[in-house]
Amino acid sequence: MKLQHYLGGLEGLGPVSTETRVFVETWETRIFGIHTAMMALSSQLPLPATPSAFSSIWTWADLRKGAESLNPFDYFKYRYYEKWLGGISGYFIDNGYITAEELDALTEEYYADPSIPVPTAGDQAIDDRVVQYLVEGDSPKREADVSFDFTVGDLVSIRNVPSVEHTRLPGFLRGKTGTVETVYDGAYVYLCDTGTDGIGAAMPVYCIRFEPEELWPANAETNFSLYADLYAHYVESPRAVAAQAA
Repeated sequence: MKLQHYLGGLEGLGPVSTETRVFVETWETRIFGIHTAMMALSSQLPLPATPSAFSSIWTWADLRKGAESLNPFDYFKYRYYEKWLGGISGYFIDNGYITAEELDALTEEYYADPSIPVPTAGDQAIDDRVVQYLVEGDSPKREADVSFDFTVGDLVSIRNVPSVEHTRLPGFLRGKTGTVETVYDGAYVYLCDTGTDGIGAAMPVYCIRFEPEELWPANAETNFSLYADLYAHYVESPRAVAAQAA
């Protein structure tokens, strides 16, 4: 969630798309289906075995990292599912399922003759596993012994953690102050370790309430509050922030 992927509060970005359709083009449904099948086939849930050759791990985090690795100018140039396609394609290349040269050659074939039939395949075991995965889901909640540093009503500050590949912390919340609205029961993980960003082991999650004047001083309406669910690693005492500044 680097700058180009979370633009809250920024001005002068041009017209905003108000498209409400989930899928605008037919091919977008195929990209969504590929992504879903990849998650189901790599899931660690006790699901039926299949003859699929897909043997690596793919999660929402991998999809997001693939999109966020785009040059910011390319990111704004491509549509939503085009970014998905780029992330998925890069993953298959990086993990040895296809080479960049092979992918380029196939792309040129379809550019030259769009009427070429798209390869079809099907296996009931794979279909059953995908359906079961969609029904059962993958919960981020874990049974873990964790301590809760804050309670409802506490004033907290949001850290400015170093982010390299991926972060779950919106940029416009960094360094801001809010109030704990909810302390969620249990501990939660993300889909992968975010490295220097600090999300890995199971930890508490807090819902933090922010006032618009704190986020966008003298530049926002005042008849609303903004709420964000944040991992505990992103949240600290305002006293800790003051000590660091000193």
